[in-house]
Amino acid sequence: MLFAAGMGIGLMFWSVAEPVAYYTNWYGTPLNAAPNTPEGASAAMGATMFHWGMHPWAIYGVVALALCFFTYNKGLPLTIRSAFYPLLGDRVWGPIGHVIDIVAVLATIFGLATSLGLGASQAAGGLNFLFGIENNISTQIGIIVAVSAIAIFSVVRGLDGGVKLLSNINMIIAFALLMFVIFAGSVAAFLSNFFGILGSYAENIVPLSNWVGREDDTWFHGWTVFYWAWWISWSPFVGMFIARISKGRTVREFMIAVLLVPTLVSAVWMAAFGGSALDQVQNGVGALANGVGDVSLAMFQMLENLPLVEITSLLAIILVLVFFITSSDSGSLVIDSITAGGKVDAPAPQRLFWAVLQGVIAGVLLYGGGSEALTALQAGAVTVGLPFTVVLLCMCVSLYKGLKDEPR
Repeated sequence: MLFAAGMGIGLMFWSVAEPVAYYTNWYGTPLNAAPNTPEGASAAMGATMFHWGMHPWAIYGVVALALCFFTYNKGLPLTIRSAFYPLLGDRVWGPIGHVIDIVAVLATIFGLATSLGLGASQAAGGLNFLFGIENNISTQIGIIVAVSAIAIFSVVRGLDGGVKLLSNINMIIAFALLMFVIFAGSVAAFLSNFFGILGSYAENIVPLSNWVGREDDTWFHGWTVFYWAWWISWSPFVGMFIARISKGRTVREFMIAVLLVPTLVSAVWMAAFGGSALDQVQNGVGALANGVGDVSLAMFQMLENLPLVEITSLLAIILVLVFFITSSDSGSLVIDSITAGGKVDAPAPQRLFWAVLQGVIAGVLLYGGGSEALTALQAGAVTVGLPFTVVLLCMCVSLYKGLKDEPR
């Protein structure tokens, strides 16, 4: 559930397109690495891992640990404002607390809408690739409507009957697709890519984290700034969801599960999918050899050069849609909990309202963006991510104060 809710759709959408885009200089290269060179390939994989490794999970972990601590150890409601009790005291139950929760809800809705829009775009691209169905705004909105309807059904069933069941199905399909890509390609190449991506990640994490005096402004602002805003906008949703499923864990167990395990899983996924894509580009195989054209088709263009393309492409479409559903219904549960003052058993119609609203906003962003739909989705995430950054920084201070006082 943690991984499916945390970044499932994003990994499906970007695991192929992102390293290929960096390697071919589609929109700048990380640290001005020379494109189409072995050094450029290493930098591309390291920068991709930088965006999908420990940094986003650290952002999630701040929110999740604060909520876990103040809810389960201190008996406060499971809502964002509770994490500010050491700073604000009883004022968290007044207007200041209302503002904190409202900002968290807005960040969650638009962050989810960004992911749902990306998922609809990729699913439509897959349907076009596999069945010739036109990839246009009507198809994408139709996918959003259909998936939102399934998500509503899942939301009504609750955490165990809905999200948990779908997440387990997700992991089975994802594992099957991952194993196929590894063994249909080259196991030796996968292992080389895996250790190479970890090495490049460790080598470049400090220079990529430093924003002072950067010479790769185009790449940095176009990619890293968007990702940080996206993760921040997702943090109240994923953080609260992680908190709901983490009761009974120690802080050490929690940090290992939230920081290290997903980072390693992301590295395995990127080594398989991103590594295979880069190998195809470097060897001049398939459509990706010409660089990234339609981002939503990149995954399917990589699978096209492996056996059983119809089956694997269909699995990829199903995987995107199920990730889509788990993100929508788990997000609805979280927003519902925030707006209900921390209750986890609010009335079903309230949960339905939030599930419908997420789909509506994703559809509006796609429709309003037109041919620049991806830019519109990114702008939505950045717009709501910025104000919540202040909330996160204050939450760090509040969590520190709470933990510091615990031994007393």
